Amino acid sequence: MISKYFNPYTDFGFKKLFGEEASKDLLIDFLNQLLPAHHQIATLSFKNPESLSTTLEERKAIFDIYCESASGERFIVEMQKAKMHFFKDRSLFYSTFPIREQGKKGVWNFLLLPVYFIAILDFIYDEKEDERKFRRDVSLKDQDGDIFYDKLHFKFLQMPLFNKTEHELESHFDKWVYFLKHLEDMDHIPSILNEPVFQKGFDIAEVSHLSTEQYDDYLKSVLSYNEAKAVTDTAFADGKIEGEKAKALEVARTMLAKGFAIDTIAEISKLSTEEIKSL
Repeated sequence: MISKYFNPYTDFGFKKLFGEEASKDLLIDFLNQLLPAHHQIATLSFKNPESLSTTLEERKAIFDIYCESASGERFIVEMQKAKMHFFKDRSLFYSTFPIREQGKKGVWNFLLLPVYFIAILDFIYDEKEDERKFRRDVSLKDQDGDIFYDKLHFKFLQMPLFNKTEHELESHFDKWVYFLKHLEDMDHIPSILNEPVFQKGFDIAEVSHLSTEQYDDYLKSVLSYNEAKAVTDTAFADGKIEGEKAKALEVARTMLAKGFAIDTIAEISKLSTEEIKSL
């Protein structure tokens, strides 16, 4: 059975919530929970993420949205789809794109605008268990812990480490994290999230509100997400492969019920036509 709300960790889901003009207010509200008081966003504009990476797969896996505030601050908002090797190295490397983009030809005094790199991770990166933190705010500091450079910041959210229940949510930020982490598993709007910004988020995320073309794209995105998760966790490869096969069959049944052609279902689900016909 397909969930009432889509998975926000998929490329499709994240961009639908945070990467479209119609949902720009959701992105602003979320980012303002992470940014300091002097860098709160009033407005923002979307940049073309295709200029940030060399391959299609890298663009889909690394950058979901690259934006800039009205006052000039630049932000890379990232949603990792699966665990990656050298994650911290990649984060540092990709943060250089909005820095280099500011370079000017001819005489230039090297004055730079601030850059924030924000990563919403659906995995726990490699750290000792007793050193793991759900939220980590990183900046350049000297040997005494004083800020050396205040224009480059990294903010990492390791979503699996957020374990607050609905009744333990204390701040607007807590509510956002809870919303993102549990969205796909909800079948109604909890009373604690019954606020205009989240009501809009639930409305956007409702699968029944997607057009046929959007639903098709979402199913492809779900399968891509599941494949990435399965491939990167070799320790549980066999179990995950079985799990992904079950999910593919579930998607195929749903598409059959909605009248999709068998060839289309096979293309999206990666199942054989024989497997689909047997359903």
